[in-house]
Amino acid sequence: MLPLNSELWPLAWSSPLATWVASRGIGPYIRQHFLDTTFRGLYHVNGFDLALLIPYFVVLILLAGYGVHRYILVYLYYKHRRNRTTEPAKHFAELPRVTVQLPIFNERYVVERLLEAVCKLEYPREKLDIQVLDDSTDETVEVARNLVERYAALGHPVSYHHRMDRAGYKAGALAEGMKTAKGEFIAIFDADFTPPEDFLLRVIHHFTDPGIGMVQTRWTHINRSYSFLTQVEAILLDGHFVLEHSGRARTGLFFNFNGTAGMWRRKAIEEAGGWQHDTLTEDTDLSYRAQLKGWRFIYLQDVECPAELPIEMTAFKTQQARWAKGLIQTGKKILPRVLQSNAPLHTKVEAWYHLTANISYPLMIMLSVLLLPAMIIRFYQGWFQMLYIDLPLFMASTFSISSFYLVSQRELFPRNWPRALLYLPFLMALGIGLTITNTKAVIEALIGKQSAFARTPKYHVVSKQDKIGATKYRKRLGWIPWVELVIGAYFALTVIYAVQNENYITVPFLLLFVVGYWYTGLMSLLQGRFSRRALSATAHTKPFPVGV
Repeated sequence: MLPLNSELWPLAWSSPLATWVASRGIGPYIRQHFLDTTFRGLYHVNGFDLALLIPYFVVLILLAGYGVHRYILVYLYYKHRRNRTTEPAKHFAELPRVTVQLPIFNERYVVERLLEAVCKLEYPREKLDIQVLDDSTDETVEVARNLVERYAALGHPVSYHHRMDRAGYKAGALAEGMKTAKGEFIAIFDADFTPPEDFLLRVIHHFTDPGIGMVQTRWTHINRSYSFLTQVEAILLDGHFVLEHSGRARTGLFFNFNGTAGMWRRKAIEEAGGWQHDTLTEDTDLSYRAQLKGWRFIYLQDVECPAELPIEMTAFKTQQARWAKGLIQTGKKILPRVLQSNAPLHTKVEAWYHLTANISYPLMIMLSVLLLPAMIIRFYQGWFQMLYIDLPLFMASTFSISSFYLVSQRELFPRNWPRALLYLPFLMALGIGLTITNTKAVIEALIGKQSAFARTPKYHVVSKQDKIGATKYRKRLGWIPWVELVIGAYFALTVIYAVQNENYITVPFLLLFVVGYWYTGLMSLLQGRFSRRALSATAHTKPFPVGV
């Protein structure tokens, strides 16, 4: 037995390793597993092994490249922190006219909150007009029209615009609204946003510089603490809005409008070719076209615009898949123009990494397939090769994610950012679990398959006490959750193999794959079952979505 004060006592939970160490000590264990050369030279690589190892290392190197890019964004964020934009260079002597556009589609549960927030914006009414651009096909039409009539009767400059079709989806609605917009500047808010009252006044004066085409503000999250899922979603978005946007903006690189919580100079939209709907990320598309025309963008990290996070796994998957597909579509369309432009080389390289980042999802699928056979081959080739080659590549591609999001939490919450450490393993696992959905979206984009703009359902759910009775905005159960469970089971087998062969170093990485695939799959399948049982019952305090 181990003595009560032995430092090796915790290892008793891992029987093969614990038994060996307890009987012979840590020194002999290291000598036999890492330093023994008795069987060196007995293994010889063959053609089959090379056929597996070459794509395995190609995938690892590509993923590591995108991981290193995250480190570079963190470096740029801190290197150019003096370039952070806070206050405008000067103020307008007379405020210009602003049009606020509110594109909505079947937003029955949040449209009232949106209009209430927008009608409270501090800006001279004679210099403001608000457009509700409604493509809805349900009772949202009646609700939104009644709300607009009520606020217009109170003296607010709001008008209602309803299209009978969704031609061009959100981009089409925004383009249609431009035809009657009176403002020199266009502010845009999605249905789930609640802009603060001073939003327009904090943003508009940055346009005193005639070269500024767009100003983007930072999203915050009104239901961040609603559930474990929303906590993780908030950290993911914080990384994007703190490090990606700020790192690019401070360095003078291209960055994108996020479709909402920002303001455009109308002239910049028109000179760039207007809103186009041949991609699902019309905001990124327009952003790159405008910057290629010479317009400069500003990112205001200190100006916050609260929004509601998706509370359902399926809604989150739908949102992420739309973004993944849209960015690849935009990359196919815009990257040739960027590479042929007069932009500096570092701007072109950054644009490449930005617009192709979602290629990492198909790469993760390839890695999933190759990992177990590659692990077997690498085991027989020797431990040192795995330690010197495989492990650094794994760390470059995975640990960069954790450091990336930890830095964002440290910047936003300097006092209690360490609590984000609790969510990091699940954040990494969730990112892995999205690979099936997002890989499907990326492949569709690469082969040119078009799809409708899939909206993200919102239910006006902020706290755990809020109830939800809506089910019609949810999607039906599909095949993807089943595939996620199968792949999770495959990685569970790789964990068993790794433990049996005492390849303990790889176990934490493999467990991330197991947890990620099983979490996303089970959240979709099991909660979908609960949802159907609850249709005829009283509304629950938490929603139970169906799967994608």
